[in-house]
Amino acid sequence: MIYHVSTRSNPKSWKTAYAAWRAWKSWSFSVHSSTAGSSSGPGPLDRSQDLSSVSSEKPPHMPVMLQEVLHYLDIHPGQVVLDMTFGGGGHTKAMLNMIPEVTVLAFDRDPTAFSLAQQLAKQHSGRVQPLLGRFSELEAMLPKMKIKPGSIDAVLLDAGCSSMQMDQPERGFSLSKDGPLDMRMDGARYPDMPCAADVVNALDQQALASILTAYGEERHARKIASAIVEARSVYPITRTQQLASVVAGSFPAAAVYARKDQLQRPSHVATKTFQALRIFVNDELNELYAGLCAAQAVLRPGGRLCVLTFHSLEDRLVKRFLQGDDLSTLNQRRFHRRKRGEGKEGKTDGGSVHWFPLQRKVITPQVEDVKENPRGRSAKLRAAVRR
Repeated sequence: MIYHVSTRSNPKSWKTAYAAWRAWKSWSFSVHSSTAGSSSGPGPLDRSQDLSSVSSEKPPHMPVMLQEVLHYLDIHPGQVVLDMTFGGGGHTKAMLNMIPEVTVLAFDRDPTAFSLAQQLAKQHSGRVQPLLGRFSELEAMLPKMKIKPGSIDAVLLDAGCSSMQMDQPERGFSLSKDGPLDMRMDGARYPDMPCAADVVNALDQQALASILTAYGEERHARKIASAIVEARSVYPITRTQQLASVVAGSFPAAAVYARKDQLQRPSHVATKTFQALRIFVNDELNELYAGLCAAQAVLRPGGRLCVLTFHSLEDRLVKRFLQGDDLSTLNQRRFHRRKRGEGKEGKTDGGSVHWFPLQRKVITPQVEDVKENPRGRSAKLRAAVRR
């Protein structure tokens, strides 16, 4: 388990992360028991590049940082690309339309995304291979498709929640649209898998506060957890708007929209709570780590990796992975105060024995991209070459 890698580097974060881990173990057991029955990289990015060949119509869900992703993946005709988070298919469609004879392995844990990939495969005969599963299942799946380790030319990993999931109220991801408090990315595959409603109604106050702190980096975690426990003692919390109201009720009325997002727009005080629950329910940080390990195993030497993240927890994990940190065994002291060269197989170029960074600094969206696609405002891109 690597829940601890997501926390900030301060002493209290270790206690909250460990408490969240204990909560997950104890709660999962109780719920399941009750329900049983090499290259230096491409040149500077030319943002004037015309992407009109991708589609003549504006896609319903715009792929984030499309030009940057295509630039750093540097895909050539006839190559094999693994899109580890197919989602709505925006990045994959661009690859298919712009690069002749490219083959894309369209992978996703969401059955809805898998269905979309199957439809796309019918439109591009032999060029799209849909795959359904989690990052942690990928390495076991590829040999069945006769894909050998070290044979993939490029990998794209777009972490987090997709716009498609956010826009479906029945999935329970969005606090602005009322729906069942679900948040499971692959609940259809695992109907007995606990959902967000199980979390807020089953865990004790300390465990809830630990989750909000570790995965939402919520400063008012204790206050919110107390409000949740008090509210559920009257009625179970089963709807997204119900939870949003409970969280808002723990703050003064003037503070509900006092927070600002990166575009300086009002942000609901429950935003971080929803993020924390989603990450916890879907075990996203452990899955992200498994996905990075899978990418490292399947990429050929000289193959490219692009990883898109949408909050600091994900980006921190990706950064340290590419630097060579052994996140599977990283202990508290070493994560809190890592001496130079300790705990990683470092290189003077900022990478590791496995990775060469294409950019030293993280890549963020251009101003015009954020205006066109506000949901991508917090995106961060890290790109590297497999040594």
